[in-house]
Amino acid sequence: MDETPEPYIREELDARSLHFSMSAIQSRMHLLRPDALELDYTQLAMGWLMLRPAASTLAMIGLGGGSIAKFCHRHLPRTSMVVVEIDPRVIALREAFQVPADDARFRVVEGDGAQFIATTDERFDLLMVDAFDADGMPAALGTPRFYDDCLDALTADGLFVVNLHAGHPQHALHVDRIGRSFGQRILRVEDRDGSNAVVFAAKGDLLVPAGGGTLRQPATLAAEPWKELRGAFSRIASALQREHARDQANVFAPSSSRP
Repeated sequence: MDETPEPYIREELDARSLHFSMSAIQSRMHLLRPDALELDYTQLAMGWLMLRPAASTLAMIGLGGGSIAKFCHRHLPRTSMVVVEIDPRVIALREAFQVPADDARFRVVEGDGAQFIATTDERFDLLMVDAFDADGMPAALGTPRFYDDCLDALTADGLFVVNLHAGHPQHALHVDRIGRSFGQRILRVEDRDGSNAVVFAAKGDLLVPAGGGTLRQPATLAAEPWKELRGAFSRIASALQREHARDQANVFAPSSSRP
């Protein structure tokens, strides 16, 4: 870890952000709303609540400034969560970003995310990967074997959520690998500026529901966080509707074969 740049905090008038360099923000926290999801892709990532609202066990690879972890801890009291972070220097900044202390339903552990997923005996309803260092996403978190291990670490109806750089040269390759591991039961949604893409991949039933992705407030989410997430969820619902329409077109398309 000593060969990688030191993570550091940048202070603004109303916010605090985590960086490895000035070229990219790893995480951002509003000082008056420390549990809010400031970056658009983090709001998209919470779209799993549209697809698996009853998920009660969650594993996350990558802590960063803890934005998603804090949001889940505050607003989803029935969900237990383990966060695996490889860099102890990032974990050391958890208090600066008001990441809650470990308790009965939340814990942060230092470890290699790929190794954790490959060796864990636990099975999770939800698995989230949002792990970047100064060089981008670690190679070990983008291999076919890793995505196969993610599939295996899920419960029968589990969901995999990963944040990818949309402009990365191997972005399409990673999406293809996820699709191969999950039998093409995937949905890709870009954030507003197109810099990040969140990929949802389902185990078990198809990702796209029969209704095509109707926008509705998840029963497990209160009014305050729903207001925060509704815009991102609306874009996910539109993406689900487009996916459903394509599925229907494929089902009813006339055969190209000749007698």
